[in-house]
Amino acid sequence: AICNFVICNDSSLRSQPIIFNPDFFVEKLRHEKPEVFTELVVSNITRLIDLPGAELAQLMGEEDPKLPGANSTASGFFRSLMSLKRKEKGVVFGSPLTEEGIAQVSQLIEYLHKNLRAEGLFRVPGNSIRQQILKDALNSGTDIDLDSGEFHSNDVATLLKMFLGELPEPLLTHKHFHAHLKIADLTLFDEKGNKTSTPDKERQIEALQLLFLILPAPNRSLLKLLLDLLYQTAKKQDKNKMSAHNLALMFAPHILWPRNVTANDLQENITKLNNGVTFMIKHSQKLFKAPVYIRECARLHYLGSRAHTSKDDLDLLTSSGSKELQPLKSQKRSRLDSCHQEETQQRTEEALKELFRHVHNMPDSAKKKKLIRQFNKHPAALTPGSDVPTSPAPRRTRSRSFSGLIKRKVLGTPVILERKSRDTTPEPVRVSKENVQLLQKCGSPAHMSQTKLKSLEGQREESCRRMRARLLSKDSSSL
Repeated sequence: AICNFVICNDSSLRSQPIIFNPDFFVEKLRHEKPEVFTELVVSNITRLIDLPGAELAQLMGEEDPKLPGANSTASGFFRSLMSLKRKEKGVVFGSPLTEEGIAQVSQLIEYLHKNLRAEGLFRVPGNSIRQQILKDALNSGTDIDLDSGEFHSNDVATLLKMFLGELPEPLLTHKHFHAHLKIADLTLFDEKGNKTSTPDKERQIEALQLLFLILPAPNRSLLKLLLDLLYQTAKKQDKNKMSAHNLALMFAPHILWPRNVTANDLQENITKLNNGVTFMIKHSQKLFKAPVYIRECARLHYLGSRAHTSKDDLDLLTSSGSKELQPLKSQKRSRLDSCHQEETQQRTEEALKELFRHVHNMPDSAKKKKLIRQFNKHPAALTPGSDVPTSPAPRRTRSRSFSGLIKRKVLGTPVILERKSRDTTPEPVRVSKENVQLLQKCGSPAHMSQTKLKSLEGQREESCRRMRARLLSKDSSSL
């Protein structure tokens, strides 16, 4: 089962709002079937940006990424200096990104959220001695009270940049470097189909959403925390004088530039990279949501029989496949209705059995006799089966003597052959002894037609008339 129902008996928790994660099936597919998930996402990335075979293989991790400046000998001193700085590895700084490292660095991010008004934040360097004390404390894993006033917000901001710069690999990874360059080139087309210089923001957001989906989980978690911090910092640029573009200039070399490269290695790509980070900061609130068609594909992978691999397939599904899905929905609804009817019928039968037991155990009274007669009128609907032993209720038989019949006839009381009841089921018609042979020939009264019943009634009336005449003649002779 994909979902489980949990009954909560704590009344204090029932009033809490239910959190619904729209990316539930996306995350489930990512963790349970990473190869299927990666193929689904990459197929949609290649629909938006043009990646040649080598760059696509690098994005998939099938080949080592070929980065600018890898074979260049220029600026060797600067490159070797940065390598030496990264060799000083600690538990947090200089080590590959781990959940433990994110937990330590998140203290810095949380503190900076409360101190965003400092002018020149992330640009003005802090005190190097305080930064070293704070760095050693984070590496050792000791608890730090940043609110004690010992450290300044510029110390914490500079240390955060230092942590990102000392990672063995940039936060956005080497594999994604060429994809980010292609995303920055996404522009709108005019009516004639020619490219313009206006960025296509919708396609860029969609491409970044897809690219962030295939980031390693620690990188994606820290990137979300970082971009949210920079977004909130840019919102207060009237106080801290740090716009989204200024922040991008500070962080692009740490989160996007390949390691051990210089500005000369990147040359014309620097502007693209800086603009790309600026775009990420401005639209950070939209970039960590999976596109709608990815959510639908992941949901169909678990709940449906058909899996779709691209947005185009999903569009075809909504246009032509809705008619095919309708009979499946109606069949499922009919199965649910039949199950509900069976369950209701079973509960009704159980209730009737319990009622019949209660009536059977009641003391003899007029009420009990009346209820038993009601059960006898509807044996198929009300009377349970052989679960409860029933004893026939005593019934008072009516007088069927000829003298009583003559008295009722003489006094004008009609003989009731059929009683009209509120119930739809008629009672069996009573017949006299003279008509037993005729009844045997004609069949059961319950199955006879109205014409046969009328003929039997006429014969019975004729026999009664003859008997009455015979009795009257005997009385007159005796007088």
